[in-house]
Amino acid sequence: MTTSAVTTGPLRRVPVQGRSVARVQRMLDACAEIVDEVGYEGLTTTLLAERAEVAIGSVYQFFPDKRAIVQALTLRNMEAYLERLATRFGSGTFADWWEGVDAGIDEYIEMHRTVPGFRTLHFGDVVDVHLLDEERDNNAVIAEQLARLLVEQFHVADEPRLRFALEIAVEAADALIKLAFRRRTDGDEQVLAEAKALIREYLHRHVSV
Repeated sequence: MTTSAVTTGPLRRVPVQGRSVARVQRMLDACAEIVDEVGYEGLTTTLLAERAEVAIGSVYQFFPDKRAIVQALTLRNMEAYLERLATRFGSGTFADWWEGVDAGIDEYIEMHRTVPGFRTLHFGDVVDVHLLDEERDNNAVIAEQLARLLVEQFHVADEPRLRFALEIAVEAADALIKLAFRRRTDGDEQVLAEAKALIREYLHRHVSV
C-alpha cells in the first residue's frame, strides 16, 4: 500500500521536502513489517532505523518514540481504509445502505490480508484504545466515519441511534474478524460469513432509512 499523504498528528516535525516525506513513509513501511514479525513489544527505534536504512537521529527528528511511529502508521491505515470505502461508494453500484456496510466489512478483511502491519495493529487497539483520538475509543472513531459515509452516500437518517448502533456493530465485527484470523492466517471464511450475517441482522433492526 502507498499513500501520498503523511499523517501529521504524532509527528515531532512535519516533513516538507519530497525526500523527507519519502523517508518518513519508509519508516512507516519498516514499522509495519517489524510489528508483523515481532509485535509491538519487539519494535524498537534502533531496529526501525536499521530496517528503514536511516540514521537513528532521523527517526527522532520526526518521532519522539515508537508509540508515535505506530500512531502515525495507524492513522495512515485509517486514511487508506476510508479512501478504499470512498472509492467503492463512488462507483454508484450499491442498491442500498446495507451493501455499503458490507463493503466496509470486506475492506476491513482485505486490509487484514494485504496491508503490512494491519493484522497486528488493526486500528491501534493493541497499543492504546485511544490511539486515534485522545477522548474516544479507536472503534468509536471508525464508527463515526462509517456513519458519515452512510449519511452522505445513502441518506441514512443522521441520528444518535445510528452512531450508537454502528459502534456496537464495529465492536462485534472487530472481535469476530480477529477470531477468524486467529483461527486461520488468511481468515476463517466460516467465521467471517457469520460475522457479516450477525452485523446485517443487527443493523437491519436498529438502523432506519
